[in-house]
Amino acid sequence: MTTPAARPGSTPPAPGHQSALEDFGLVTDVPAPPKIEQRPPPLPGIWEVRDGMVVHPYLNDREIRALPFQLELGRIALEHDTLIVLPTGLGKTVIAGLVAAESLRRGSGKVLFLAPTRPLVQQHADTFGRWFRRLSRARFTGTVHHPVREGAWETAEAVFATPEIVVNDLAAGRYDLKSVRLLIFDEAHRAVGKYAYVAIGERYWTERPRDGHALGLTASPGGKDERVEEVVRHLHVDRVEARTRDDSGVKEFVQPIEILFRSVRLPRPVQAIQSLLLRAGWEEARKLQRMGYLRKKPIGYLSVKDLIALRAEIFARPGPMTRKFGPLFHQLILLHIHHAQDRLETQGVEPFLQYLDRVAAKPKLSRGDSAFLKLEPVAAARAAGRKFLGRTREASHPKLDLLATIVRETVDGAGGRPVRILVFAQYRDTVQGIHDRLEREGWTVGRFVGQATRDAEDPGMNQREQSRVLEGFRAGLFPVLVATSVAEEGLDIPDVDLVVFFEAIPSEIRTIQRRGRTGRNAVGRVVVLLTQGTRDVGYQKAEARRERAMKQIVGQLSRRSRARTIAGASPTA
Repeated sequence: MTTPAARPGSTPPAPGHQSALEDFGLVTDVPAPPKIEQRPPPLPGIWEVRDGMVVHPYLNDREIRALPFQLELGRIALEHDTLIVLPTGLGKTVIAGLVAAESLRRGSGKVLFLAPTRPLVQQHADTFGRWFRRLSRARFTGTVHHPVREGAWETAEAVFATPEIVVNDLAAGRYDLKSVRLLIFDEAHRAVGKYAYVAIGERYWTERPRDGHALGLTASPGGKDERVEEVVRHLHVDRVEARTRDDSGVKEFVQPIEILFRSVRLPRPVQAIQSLLLRAGWEEARKLQRMGYLRKKPIGYLSVKDLIALRAEIFARPGPMTRKFGPLFHQLILLHIHHAQDRLETQGVEPFLQYLDRVAAKPKLSRGDSAFLKLEPVAAARAAGRKFLGRTREASHPKLDLLATIVRETVDGAGGRPVRILVFAQYRDTVQGIHDRLEREGWTVGRFVGQATRDAEDPGMNQREQSRVLEGFRAGLFPVLVATSVAEEGLDIPDVDLVVFFEAIPSEIRTIQRRGRTGRNAVGRVVVLLTQGTRDVGYQKAEARRERAMKQIVGQLSRRSRARTIAGASPTA
């Protein structure tokens, strides 16, 4: 792994520590304060601690609790370009605030705080506005026109932005990064492939001032060596600092999280539909195997990633394009079958039928789309699914009954105390199904999805609507919030009593993000719903394996970077 050499650091600080993020309101941009000609004098140990709270000339009193592990990580981030890996809820933004305050105190320049979504940008700007005594802030998102951004760059001490906007502005020459003393990458695990963090990291490495630093923040950088090393390389950090909830110096400040797995079985009629889809998938995969593809894995273990990679493999094979049409045709059919089976097994009969209906409703069906719908096992599965929903009183998926029981037990067990239950589901069709089912049980339920609108029956939520729902959930106006992955990353969702995974997901990054919504200020509970005899179980095992690998990889990188620092060696050595 090749990383850039470390830059000279500063004086080490004293122990001290934190505050959790709170209200998610709309940003009110603050006018630039009078220019500070004389900066406050240095403090012993950088941050003072008084009555358990951080004291700093740039920070409001009694806003940030002094937690030793946060001050220790802040000190390191002032001395090194650092990637901090810290579980959700342990104050990564607090560390960013501490480092930003001291960076601004030390000299002229600005802080650039990048976050992947508009709500996160808004959240971080609000939080800094609350923590800092005075701070001229600017928000750069797609809703702010570029002449406004260009002017605000000159006067703002802290800019909070989505990375795509910054990449476009840099390409257009509206500003550069030469005045950025501290560049913060929130959700830094995104710094892979062609994501905008990669271009900004490279640009900052060539333009930043002599005393500039990069700070990456993530709860989960990935479960493979190459992915973690790619993040480190693209951010140009020379120090990786990882802490877990069980580490000495951390565990005394966190609450435990209880994780339970609750299982159900598909009803016999649904198992029959499952068998039809399995047969269809097997037949298509065998056709591809006879063409020389899909020979590295047993058919039953093929994933979406395998099928997407298969398309690239088909194009990469030598030979005329006409010889590739057949494999591409069967690859598309097999991908459709995989998606349909996933929805049936993990989500329910209704989401399965909705998937088929959406394929059928395309304005222009491809040959593969039509062939998929006309496959005899698929057509039979579709007819059986409609019959099941039309003639039975059973839920679309038995998980819905179990979820209703879990919610009832949690609410009843609270003894009249308001509770917050956050339910994650993979697909928006499922979110709507859960929402409707729980409301029929008598609870008021919030829905939280992304901004894209697919059709009249599946409207997206704009930023204002998302903010309103989160505020209602915080205020206890309703006990249950059902959300897609849009609620996984970084959003300031309050400490909840219970997090429910409607399905297992194979991603260690997303699992850690979801789990981190509970166990912040009180003992946390997570329930994962699994369907026996389906890919739910395989996803759960894959996630657990990847999470173990991630902890091992990050721990090794962290120990290695510390050893290099102690030895005084270049990180590229």
